[in-house]
Amino acid sequence: MRVDISISLPPGFDALQKHEKLFDALLTSLAKIEEDLADALVYADDLAQATTRHLLDAGGKRVRPIVTVLSSMLADENVGTGEVEEPSVYIRKVAVAMELTHLATLYHDDVMDEADQRRGVTATHQQWSNSIAILAGDLIFAKASGELAELGTRAVKEHSVTFEKLVMGQLWETIGPEEQDDPLEHYLRVIDGKTASLLASSALLGALLAGGSEELIQIASAYGSNVGMAFQLADDIIDVTSSSDTSGKVQGTDLKERVPTLPILLLRQAANEADAQATSILELVDGPLETDEQVDAAVKAVASHPVIDQAWELTGQWADKAVRALDGLEDSPVKTALTQFAQYVVSREH
Repeated sequence: MRVDISISLPPGFDALQKHEKLFDALLTSLAKIEEDLADALVYADDLAQATTRHLLDAGGKRVRPIVTVLSSMLADENVGTGEVEEPSVYIRKVAVAMELTHLATLYHDDVMDEADQRRGVTATHQQWSNSIAILAGDLIFAKASGELAELGTRAVKEHSVTFEKLVMGQLWETIGPEEQDDPLEHYLRVIDGKTASLLASSALLGALLAGGSEELIQIASAYGSNVGMAFQLADDIIDVTSSSDTSGKVQGTDLKERVPTLPILLLRQAANEADAQATSILELVDGPLETDEQVDAAVKAVASHPVIDQAWELTGQWADKAVRALDGLEDSPVKTALTQFAQYVVSREH
């Protein structure tokens, strides 16, 4: 009998609904993870409580917990039929740790990017201060580390390596490419560090803690890395092609913050190849973006250029890599769902 749990899955996981036991196990796990996330961020100090819960309570897609749980199910001996067991408490701890790590990076990113909004609410540093937001992120990082402490040396080491990649990705984004660097390659390296590494780790640890083989662990990691690249590239395109209601961010945030995302890098390539339209659009992008009207004009101009289609094509290549990473697995409802999710990532607003 299907349990009644108010958990929304992102599109792309529709195939799982045909497998009642698997679907219920996933929803039950996600509901418990949501409770565990809330329990993890409880403080006697009112300011610590309010600030750390600010973005958690605002929602989020919970992609990392979903990938963690599904990757763990790949190790279930009954995955082929979908008659899988509910993942253990250790899988939930990994999922909580990964989501808390992601959450903490949002606090720090918003300070560095001077963002106004996150997940449809006022950014933490805007509601309190830069220092408070940074410290709230640090508190959340500490909680994430605590969740992993009892899961074994490899889990702790993997989280440590991932944390380093996250910071390096942010560092590379902050300093920008060196003179000899290709801007697009630099951009992809930033995304690999800031986004793909955490999804790769989520998938890897899910398979690891479920007792998966080393081959399965590496397959899961490769899937997570590639789908993470596709997910972030798609988000960056959506920044100029969708409304704030869809993305949870103010449209044109990346433009306003002068973040050199994929559409802008492709525009610069086009301008260097004597594309007059691209050159005209870059005059808006590189000009004043202090008013809503200026940002709106730049957003509409970028969205109207063929580089958007080029950007989606490149993003689709990463989604295809994610799907191919699963080739070594037997057919199963979980494999199908992961495949469909990768395909959904590059079909959003497209």
